[in-house]
Order: sequence, then C-alpha cells, then structure tokens
Amino acid sequence: NQLPTMAQHSLHVSIGILGISGGSLLLLVNNYASSPEKDFIPHTALGILLVIIAVLLAYAGISHSLSHAQLFSSLCLTVSALWCGSGLVYILVGQAVLQPTELRSSLVPGLAAFTLALFVIGSVAVAVKKAVLVIIAVGISLASAHQIAGLSSSGFGQSATAANYLLVCLVGVYFGFGRLLYSITHGKLEPPGTGWSRKAELKAEQNQGCSDAVSVGLVMNLLSASVLACPLLGVVPQLSIGHVPWLWTAGVFQLGMCVLFYRAMDTLAATFYGFTALLKFAEGYSALLSSSVQPVSPIPFPIVFSVLFSILALFSCQKSLLEGLYQLFFAAYCIAIAAQPQGFFQGGTQGVQGAIFVFSAGMLFITTFNMVSPTMIPTGQGHFKALVTRMQRLTLRAHDKNLHVPYLGYSKYADAEVLGHACNVLAAFAITATVGDIHPLSVLVLPWVVVAGGALQLLCGSVAFARGKTFESTVFILYGVMWAVWGLTRYGGFYGETRSFNVAVGIISFMLFNCLVTAAALFVSVAWFAYALTFQLILISFLLDAVGALPYGYDIGVTIIFGLVSFYFFLAHIFNSTFQSPLIPFGKPLVKLSGVGGGSDICPHVPARKATSVQQIAEIMKNGGICGMPTDTVYVLVAACNRPDAVVKAYKVKKQAQDRPMSLWISSIKQLEPVRHLLSPLLLDFMEAAWPSSISMVIPRGPWMDTFGLGDAAKHIGTPQSIAIRNPDCSVATHLINMVGPVAVTSANPSGEADTTHHNQVYAKLGNKVDGVLCDGPSPENIASTVVDCTKIETGHIGFFRVGLIPKSKVLHIFEEVQKRHRLGQTNPAFEYDLQLSFRPDLEINILIKY
Repeated sequence: NQLPTMAQHSLHVSIGILGISGGSLLLLVNNYASSPEKDFIPHTALGILLVIIAVLLAYAGISHSLSHAQLFSSLCLTVSALWCGSGLVYILVGQAVLQPTELRSSLVPGLAAFTLALFVIGSVAVAVKKAVLVIIAVGISLASAHQIAGLSSSGFGQSATAANYLLVCLVGVYFGFGRLLYSITHGKLEPPGTGWSRKAELKAEQNQGCSDAVSVGLVMNLLSASVLACPLLGVVPQLSIGHVPWLWTAGVFQLGMCVLFYRAMDTLAATFYGFTALLKFAEGYSALLSSSVQPVSPIPFPIVFSVLFSILALFSCQKSLLEGLYQLFFAAYCIAIAAQPQGFFQGGTQGVQGAIFVFSAGMLFITTFNMVSPTMIPTGQGHFKALVTRMQRLTLRAHDKNLHVPYLGYSKYADAEVLGHACNVLAAFAITATVGDIHPLSVLVLPWVVVAGGALQLLCGSVAFARGKTFESTVFILYGVMWAVWGLTRYGGFYGETRSFNVAVGIISFMLFNCLVTAAALFVSVAWFAYALTFQLILISFLLDAVGALPYGYDIGVTIIFGLVSFYFFLAHIFNSTFQSPLIPFGKPLVKLSGVGGGSDICPHVPARKATSVQQIAEIMKNGGICGMPTDTVYVLVAACNRPDAVVKAYKVKKQAQDRPMSLWISSIKQLEPVRHLLSPLLLDFMEAAWPSSISMVIPRGPWMDTFGLGDAAKHIGTPQSIAIRNPDCSVATHLINMVGPVAVTSANPSGEADTTHHNQVYAKLGNKVDGVLCDGPSPENIASTVVDCTKIETGHIGFFRVGLIPKSKVLHIFEEVQKRHRLGQTNPAFEYDLQLSFRPDLEINILIKY
C-alpha cells in the first residue's frame, strides 16, 4: 500500500515542479526577446498564462499541504501567489485599465515582498539541505529583484532576469521529469539527484501540524504590508488600482489558508487568517476607488475590529507568546485605521504596516525553520499553560480533536463559529455608519458588511453544515445572504431612490425566514433565541427604512444590541474552547419537547476508521446498547446476542414487520464452533466457501441457538422454523462482532421505508432511540444482500428468497464446488485446523514458539 501512495506523492511533486518550470520558461522567453520598445508576449496573453500556471501551482501546493512535503508546499503556494498577482497586473495593463507607465509602480511593491519571502524560504532550504528547493526559491527571488531593477532603470537589461529563470527552468525540468519517471515506473527508475527524502518532513508534520499554511499566510501579510508601506517610503506615489491584484490575491490565498486550518482543527489560526483576509479585501477596495473617490471612515468602527484582534491574540498565546504578540500588531493597525479619516491612505496606518512587514519577515523565517528543522527556535510555548495552572478557578482544556466532533458523523473541519460570530459583530457595527451626503461607495463600510457579514459567513455556514450543525449553518448562511444583499444595496449606490414596495417585499421574505429561525432557537438555548430575535429587530429597521418610516436612532440602537449579542457568542466560543471550566453559559432551551431529539443528549457518532471508536461502540453494546453499523451493503441496527434486553429493544425500536425478521451475524465461522456438531457438514462447507460476503443463509432453527445467550429474545430472530445467518464482508463490522460476539441484526430504518445508506440517515430515521453509530459515510452498495434458502441443503438443493448484491449464478457455482469436495469426503476446512491442534498439543506449542 505504501508504494502507490509514494508514487502519487511523486506525481504531485512533479506537477508542482513542472508548473514552476513552465512559468519560468514563459518569463525567460519574454525577458530575453523583449526590448524597452516592444514586449515579445502581449501583456494580456502573458497575464492569462501566468494566472493559469498559478492555479496549477496552487493545486499542487494545496495537495501537498494535506500530505508531508511542507516546505515544497510553501514554495509552490508562494510562487503561485507571485505569478497570480503579477499576471493580473499584466492583464490590467493589456486591457488599458492601467497605463504602461504605471507598470513599475504596480509591480514593484509585490515583487519586493516576494523577493524577500522566497529568499527566506531558500535560506531555510539551505539549512535542511534541499538543493533543488534552494535553487528554485533563490533563483526566482533573484529574478524578481532583477525585474525590480529593470523596472526602475530602463538602462538595466532584462537578460539578468532571464538568466535566473533559465537556471530555475533547467533544474525544475530535470527534477520534475525525474519524479514523473519515478511515478510512472512505480519507483523502479529514479535519476540521480531527484530523490525526495520525507523522514524529516514526516517528523515535522507530526510536530507542527499545518505550518506550511502558516508560512503562506505570513507571506500574504508580508505582501500587503509591502504594498501599504511603499507609499510611505516614496517607492510609489500612492495606493492605486494597480495594487488591487496584489491585495486581493493575498486575501483569496488567506481565505484558502483559513479553510486549511479548519481542516487541521486549528480554530484560532483559521480565525486569524479569516480576519487578515478581510483586511486585505478592505485595502484592495480602498485602492480600487482611489482613482475616482477618496474612501473615508466616518466613525471609529475599526476599533471594534481591534478589540476582536486583541482577544484573539490573548487566546493565541496558548500556542506561543510570539504568535500572540504578532497578532497584537494587527490590533494596533486597526486602531491606526480608526484614528485617521482616510485610513489606508495616511502615514500612521502605513507606518504600522511597515512594522508588520519587518515582524512578518521574522515570523516567516522562524515558522518555516521550525517547520522542517529538528532543532527549534524558541517561540514562548508553554508559558500560557504554566500561567493558567497557577490559577485555581481556571482549568485549561487539553488540545483534543474530539472537541470538534460533529453531531452527525465525522467531519474534516473544526468548529467555525468563532469566526462566524465575529463576522456578525463586524457587519452589525459597520452599518451604524451614516452616509448622509457622502457618496455611498466612498464610505469604508462595504467590505466589512459584504465580505465579512456575507462571504465569510457563507464559508462558516458551509463548515458548520459539513459538521452536521444544521441550525448553526442555517443561521450563518441566511444572515450571510442578508448582509451581502443589504450591503450591496445600501452601500453599493443602488439604494437611494429605489426605496419602495419592491425592496420591502424582499426584506419581508427574509423576516419570514428569520421567524422560523427564531422559533427553532426556542428549542436550542436562551442565548440563541436572543441572537435570532435581535436580528429580527434589525430586519424590522431595514423594512421601516425602505418604506420611509424609520424612527430616529432605532436602526443604530438595534444593530448595536445585535452586535453586543454576537460579541457575547464570539467570546463564549473562544473561551469555552480554551477552558474546560468555568464555561460561559448559553442557557437552557426555552421550550422542551419529548420524543426524537427532544433536548436529550445526542448519541455518539464516531468514525469507523478509528479502532478506539469501534471499542467505544463495542462497550456500549456490551452494556446493553443498540447501535448503527456500516456493512458491505447498507447500514444496519445491531444488538449483542448475549444481551437479550438489547435484542428486545432493537426489535421494538424497529417495529419489525413479520415478513422481515431479525437475523444473526457472526464475525467468522469460528464463532459457530460451540454448535458445529449440531450443524450439517455440507452447510458448514458452504458457509466456509461463501463467507465473508453479502450472502445471507436461511438455515433450520434448532436448540443450538441457546448457546448464544439469547434466552426469550430468541423468538425475535427469524421465524419459528428458520433463521437467517450471515458473515459480512466488512472489516469494521467483523471487527466489532469479533469484540462483542454474535449479534442480532435488522436494517437501520423503520419498517416499510427505504434502506439506510448513510450514517446521518441512521440518526435522522431512528433519532435518539439508538445508543451509538459507527460512521463510515455513504454505503459502498445500495443493494441488499442475497438471501439463500439452505433449509433443505442435505437434499443437494438450495433456493433463493432474494437475489441481491451477489448474483444467483455465482452462489450456485460456489455450492456446486462445495458439493464436489463433499462427495470426495473432504472435511470442513474451517475446523480441520482446530481438530489437528486438539490431538497434537506438541504442535500447538511449536506454533506458539514460532509466532
């Protein structure tokens, strides 16, 4: 199994390396063949090709961020961002949005940031002796530096840039084809110098988690800081449209890193990069408008953002003091934005970004070095935990992925509610800004409402939905759509004279949906009810404003109230995920119902791929519980045969129909050893040949069933004349049955309904009537087992009650082969080995010594 995985890994590496080689070749040819008078490749074509290659590199980088090649992943994503941003600038020049004379001021800030970032990555690659990565990173860094020189001085030729890209191209082609050859030949051919040692990276993966995403996120912070600080240093005149591609590229990449951190179960880092992505979009929005209007911030709203950053920085100290200190710089940045009316265009804000540039460069080196090196640069880990342990009233919660276990099944994402509620805080306080006579686009509110309240909340809603949080995902998606529509309408310049019945109807539709959310919140908690109710008050203010009947101050009052409630949720979630006690309360449900899900605890839904999960379900069954279980066909409901009370409970829960009785399942034919003398040898031969498989055998009922401890519950299994028995072809199911013993089985759906083909359906159909569910996603097959009539097998004939997954012809072929062996007088191979051991104790001792 290891070789295909390594081959697939090698294939992804070759894609990334060849992508870098292709982009280098493109820029190499363009720089060699261009002259100051004429470019060899038109700007639009060059930009489109660079963006296509950037997407390919992003795919390779993200694929490796989920594996073990962390330094390579950081390099791929960094180069992808470089070529994506510069490609978009070239497209703007080619489409005459920017003048050719503006190419220098547009490209230099971004190229400067990537020159430093790639040099840092190359330096770390030197420390860990990755020669190929050193040449690629340093080569592209020097090429970017020479391109800056060429843009600054027309007398500086482009050949130096082309020479660096030539070196990168040659090395990349050799290494990329070497890894591709290794992949195609499944490891048989490996050209010299193309080996890829993964031992250090495997160790780094275990210790550092998703540090490659941290490195890329820091590069994006470095990029935006460079763009913002360059006007202060006089490198460029001011922020302009040419800087938008860099800033929005950084925002998009940081949203991608946010998702990767949710996959890595790191809520704090995901929230931080969600926040910084929002800043990048706001900066790009200001630069986009700079040519027509001058964006202003009429109220010190970003102070709210600085409070959120400060709280996040405080809780991030549990990871390292250095990370908490770094995040405080962004709190200071938000304060600088609030302190000056024109925020991003004034010296104070740009000065803070200069400090962020320096700190980000240092953080990038430390993080990247610690990611791949066995020796670690100290970052202040453990101090937060040591401080909390001295406090008697606080108990720190251990870092446990089970904290993010979803309600229905397993998910690859952590809880995103911290970011979701923070987005509501930002959107609520942002719309308290009054436009007045100012052009609505110039008020710096649109990014906070549309991006934070809209786009980021849709992301959080998607993550919540993946985790099985139906109510929370509904809230985030509904509120995200509302913030986006309202923000674009009111602050996008479309609202003005369009206030009419049409706008009111749209708002009323949202109010009706939120009424349903408010009603559902009654069954969740007091806090959620207050949350939904205060948002309903905001919608009422929107409606009154649309019909021209809004009382003075009402909208500002209700939005501040909703913002404070959202802030309570933000603080509660980040506090409760850090500390085990005390907890910030949400209150009990205002209305409780009996029956399915009526406020009761949700049964464990655990991933079937973990041995600990199977053990947990086995303990539940041993204690008399009934559980949902995946099989080689559909999901089933199981109870241990040695717990008659559990069998009766499963029968009553299912409300079994008379024509669909419960069946008996075993993990292997060895579990029939106590009753083998009561069963037909031909039947045992047939069982051995046919199992494990999706074949159920109906056999005569007899006193042999008493040995399984069913007692009076035996009447619920099979009919008075026969029972169905099966050994499933499913490793999870057989492992569980092996731990528990033979089990009574019925389909995990109410009688008369369709079969259950996903673990979420088990809870949806049977509610809290089950005591646990092993989750393995969708069923591999949506067809039931084949049921064979073996009641008259001694006559040499078998029948079929149902032809399911296994064809009738295959079953008959197996039976014919068994009959041939039986006629030759062969003993049942399932017990032949045991019979030999019973007569040869010396053989048993020898086998034990050997193994």
